[in-house]
Amino acid sequence: MPKQVTNVAVDDALTTIYRLSNDEGEEVIAARVAERLGTKPASVAGMLSRLKRNSLVRIDAKKRIHLTKMGFDRAEQMVRRHRLAECLLVDVMSLDWWRAYEEAHLMEHAISDVTEPLIIRLLGEREVSPFGYPIPGESGTKEMSRVRLSDLGAGDTGVVERVFEEDEALLRFFDQEGIRPTATISVREVAPYLGTVTLSVTDDGFAKTELVIGSEAARLIWIVA
Repeated sequence: MPKQVTNVAVDDALTTIYRLSNDEGEEVIAARVAERLGTKPASVAGMLSRLKRNSLVRIDAKKRIHLTKMGFDRAEQMVRRHRLAECLLVDVMSLDWWRAYEEAHLMEHAISDVTEPLIIRLLGEREVSPFGYPIPGESGTKEMSRVRLSDLGAGDTGVVERVFEEDEALLRFFDQEGIRPTATISVREVAPYLGTVTLSVTDDGFAKTELVIGSEAARLIWIVA
């Protein structure tokens, strides 16, 4: 069996750490990794011991998890292949946008050093995934916004840079409501005690004059204000 297919669990753990730290700016601890992977903390503890033993992660005195250079490079390779797969699925194969993350997750482990450059040649120059995340490459990765929709107040306006890609049901909701990269969002009201945000959405002819979403969903939308 090809090597890139035999290490699925390791690659999933590394890319989860990468996404939490690099994409979302979160401190990475074992509980967050377990939650994101949908597995038991004891299983994650065993995996982290393995990753540490193989010099892929280090754990500091406060139990925060960091990728080593070797771990970062490996995670970045898998993330690049995942995002290339998303582009291939959406832009070439016309898959529904909201389905792309799950399908690309299945494909990323099968992309090899042979097929990756062929996909890049087919797609042409792509800087971001369909969900707005930078595609790591030799030219470097652009800096991402750390401003979430939940950080905005009433009257603020911004453009969606990226959305959380790992929840298919949430992506389908975003798709139905026009919340996608390049959409302009204007916050009309914030109700902290209700845990809701009222907003309007416009993008390329699409317009939603009033939409109410929960504050947790608003945290999963990053904005260029």
